[in-house]
Amino acid sequence: MTKPSATGRPAVFLDRDGTLIREVGYLSRPEQVELLPGAIEGLQQLQQCGYALVIVSNQSGVARGYFPESAVHAVHHHLLDLLESRGIHITGMYYCPHHPEGSVKKYRKPCRCRKPEPGMVEQAVRDLALDLSRSVIIGDKASDIELGKRLNIKTVLVLTGYGKETLRKMTREHAKPDYVCHTLAEAAQWICSETDRD
Repeated sequence: MTKPSATGRPAVFLDRDGTLIREVGYLSRPEQVELLPGAIEGLQQLQQCGYALVIVSNQSGVARGYFPESAVHAVHHHLLDLLESRGIHITGMYYCPHHPEGSVKKYRKPCRCRKPEPGMVEQAVRDLALDLSRSVIIGDKASDIELGKRLNIKTVLVLTGYGKETLRKMTREHAKPDYVCHTLAEAAQWICSETDRD
């Protein structure tokens, strides 16, 4: 596991679909991007609290042959422009195009970057000199929460996207999130209040 930087900045690792933007199922076009209610407010508050904002997203549609990697780049470029226009700076953006059962040979493989594997977060920690020990992950899927547990960082489940279904299915104690909320804005309030108590 990547060692946290003793002097690095803490980060909030954010899932993309269903957490930041509306879940539409294998989103592949910029015009499909719709920020969820509370997303802007939440990101602004996290930024003000000093967190680096890092997006980590599984994009198995590439491996499944639904769209090329260039489509992921186009969506991300559009999303970054939307957020920058609201004064939000995304420190890093990482995605995994792989799937062990994909139809595109180049991307059909098990890997260390597909959540809940820790590869994307570990790469971000190295690239951006982040302090993993003070970081948090937010997502709507069990893979996001499991990733946080593997990294021993705080986890937040948002009930957008697949969040409500994820919460219903969570039965194992170790997979339960540290906090459950309805929006990213609520998540940010909790994270910043926890920071104040530390």
